[in-house]
Amino acid sequence: MSSSSILRLFTDFICPFCFIAEQSTVPRLLATYELDLDWCGFELHPETPRGGRELSTLFPGVDLASLHERTRRFAAQFGVSGIKPPDRIQSSRRALAVAEFARVNGRLEAFRAAAFEGHWRQSKNLESDVDLAALAVMADLDSDGALAAADDAVYLARVDTRQAQARSAGISGIPTFILGQAIIVGCQPYEILAQAAESAGARPRSASYPPVISEPWVSSCV
Repeated sequence: MSSSSILRLFTDFICPFCFIAEQSTVPRLLATYELDLDWCGFELHPETPRGGRELSTLFPGVDLASLHERTRRFAAQFGVSGIKPPDRIQSSRRALAVAEFARVNGRLEAFRAAAFEGHWRQSKNLESDVDLAALAVMADLDSDGALAAADDAVYLARVDTRQAQARSAGISGIPTFILGQAIIVGCQPYEILAQAAESAGARPRSASYPPVISEPWVSSCV
């Protein structure tokens, strides 16, 4: 598989702009071009303690209701609806470990979809054993195995290794897309990603989607 046919994608389940991209531009790009997705989980806030913390500690003095409304408006411009931003930041470390378990068991895409959907539309707690088990079942994974993986040193080491590799490659904000030599940070309009895919030599499939336009606002998490 040549590098021109690979989309390397760095996202985290708790990043709103990652969710928006994963619901809109990512599937459109994969449907339009002959690309293979190489997903890399990136722990957005590794400093977050188990149990999470109030979002207000990350954005002191910011009106959270207004912030959430801006996020929903931004999502709507990408055709994404039903987003329910939480008021607490959850640690994504255990969920990312389960994602590595899902990768080993051939269910990574199913678990990623369940985790993003669960967190952003169903208010699932990615730190809760009950919710993690439910997400695992949705992805057709063994729930006991998934919960064991969430705290397993082997799978947590995989999370840390991917994080270290991403940091060493200069990744600091997400979502980040790598297409050939192009590195694109943020939930960007589809046309920017399509141009990068074409410049990388990706061959088009036959697909048709409406245009995606985003407003000039923050489109990445750091």
